[in-house]
Amino acid sequence: MAETIQGLVVRSTAGFVDVRIDGEVIQARIRGRLKNTPRTTDLCVIGDRVMVSRPDELSFVVVEVLPRASRFSRRQPGRGPNKEDVLVANLDQLLITFCYGRPVLKTRLLDRFLVIAEHQHIQPVIVMNKADLREPGDPSWQKAYESIGYRVLTVSAGTGEGMDTLAAALQDKISAFVGPSGVGKSSLINRIVPGLELNIASVSDHHGKGRHTTRVASLHALPKGGFLADTPGIRELATWALPIEHLDRCFPELTTYREQCAFRSCSHTHEPQCAVLDAVSAGDVDRERYESYVRLREEASA
Repeated sequence: MAETIQGLVVRSTAGFVDVRIDGEVIQARIRGRLKNTPRTTDLCVIGDRVMVSRPDELSFVVVEVLPRASRFSRRQPGRGPNKEDVLVANLDQLLITFCYGRPVLKTRLLDRFLVIAEHQHIQPVIVMNKADLREPGDPSWQKAYESIGYRVLTVSAGTGEGMDTLAAALQDKISAFVGPSGVGKSSLINRIVPGLELNIASVSDHHGKGRHTTRVASLHALPKGGFLADTPGIRELATWALPIEHLDRCFPELTTYREQCAFRSCSHTHEPQCAVLDAVSAGDVDRERYESYVRLREEASA
């Protein structure tokens, strides 16, 4: 049997993957036996750790995909609720990216990303690009999220503001930029990884939404250590495999209060003696965040 060695998948397309092994990238095909194994999720995506064999001097074969410590997923578009589309595996942190100016930040979409990060136990960092367009002072939404404990980085891919802080946050971690198209994810990556030159498209004047510029997800090695994923732009995201009874655990500010509710199975929407509802009424829990929780709960129940 040929010797196997572990590598990191940095690109995956049509039965072949690019695998980084000891600083070098090789292309390998996926063993047919693996492709034929019944599964409900993607077989091999960027960020996956794989075992590779070399049956001859001219070819490499992925013989095993190692278990994932974490994954960032969405429901496969048009495939029904029971198909998972894994975008990146084994993430350390999720860089949830929006911007000042256009497209306008939607906190409901931000909350969707945060819930998925919390559910997958991935560290979220909120990145606000186009700092040169911001108004003086911190916006009220930012103060609310920072009070919960979320880190907000203000940066500008155009001027370079805040880029040193962002680069330091990426060092020695596997990270992914996610967020709607047009907020400048590719511009930020180009600034962090010189010479990469990812395609960039402007925001649509008609819709105020960015156009998709990233076609194939890729994992890029960072100059000072770590890896950065560039994923296709996502305008809407549905939570994947999140039990409705666990949703409140994905809102950190509810943790203290949910333990004080009179009913163990409290939904925090209508029950008497609900400590969460009391905290919302008292202003101790941000009402906009609470409404995001209710909306996600309604969607999960539908």
